[in-house]
Amino acid sequence: MEEVTLHIAELPDIPPRILYEILRLRVDVFVVEQEAAYPDLDGLDTVAGTELHWAQRGEQVLATLRLMHGTARPELQIGRVVAARSARGTGIAATLMEQAMQRCAELSPNSPVILNAQEPLTGWYGRFGFVPSGERYLEDGIPHIPMTAGRAA
Repeated sequence: MEEVTLHIAELPDIPPRILYEILRLRVDVFVVEQEAAYPDLDGLDTVAGTELHWAQRGEQVLATLRLMHGTARPELQIGRVVAARSARGTGIAATLMEQAMQRCAELSPNSPVILNAQEPLTGWYGRFGFVPSGERYLEDGIPHIPMTAGRAA
């Protein structure tokens, strides 16, 4: 079996076939599996300073996330964290999150990192230093909790 490889790139540097697989995975899970009709292609992937991180085996994208930095806000933001059904429970998404947190420390070691966690995953994000930092809210019918890691947590 082929080895899992981890990657980081801004949108223009991602091979088209891999970008397609990243976006397909996000739609398959966030729109189809979770039955949340929302615009996954929100334009934020194209903003300068936004990186896509992904784990792949061969041409298959197993997990992905988005890291936004360099915006007008002082914090870094992780979002669109998703794993293919076949990769869940294997540790691949955790490895990808660890890579993202390391990247955040490289980019801005004193900046907080924020994310909006689906409520059932708050414990999982807690493994990476995230703590709740706001009130529960519904997004597309799914309960979410704002979370922060780092100095401002």
